[in-house]
Amino acid sequence: MDGRRLSAGDVLGAVTGAMMAVSLYVVFLVVPAEATMGDVQRIFYFHVSASWTGYLALLVTLVSSVLYLRFRELRWDALALSSAEIGLVFITLGIVTGSIWARPIWGTWWTWDPRLTTSAVLWLVYLSYMILRMAMEERERRARVASVYSIVAFVAVPVNFMAIRWWRVAHPLILNSSGFQLSPSMLRTMFLCLLTFTMLYATLLHHRLRLETLRESVEQLKAR
Repeated sequence: MDGRRLSAGDVLGAVTGAMMAVSLYVVFLVVPAEATMGDVQRIFYFHVSASWTGYLALLVTLVSSVLYLRFRELRWDALALSSAEIGLVFITLGIVTGSIWARPIWGTWWTWDPRLTTSAVLWLVYLSYMILRMAMEERERRARVASVYSIVAFVAVPVNFMAIRWWRVAHPLILNSSGFQLSPSMLRTMFLCLLTFTMLYATLLHHRLRLETLRESVEQLKAR
């Protein structure tokens, strides 16, 4: 031991790693396979968790963008950018895991049903957010325009979430008016994975914000 004190990042990383190990153990060795789909259904726990965590990250981007426009403090724009980047990664994971599940169940990697179509639109909308930011050099203007864009772009999130309720889709519905359509053990496993992915998001956000802070410091030194 070198006597170095544990940082928040160290603690987050350790907790997240432990929770990830427990989640993998429960998903693959504890919770029973679904009666109809078999073992391929196990990817559901990662698919749902990635998608929900992506929504959470984009919600943080929305709130941060509103706070930037209200207070004009660049730290809020840094949080919006960092969370949007991570959110896009989780949305991508949700789409990929959904496609892996669809291949043996539907017989195809992709079908343009409303849920999948709105997922593709959501992904493109936030990819455009990243491209928009890279296209502008002036810091204040970039933050202002990106904030307005992200507020409008967030409309794609509830549309994507509600697609399976607004339109007839092949995508399974795990929650309806009568409750969750899962056995108790599957429901507990789903919430465990949701919590694990939320911790993973918090860990990634912590480190991404540190990286953004260092980048801003470098930019300020260059300006001097």
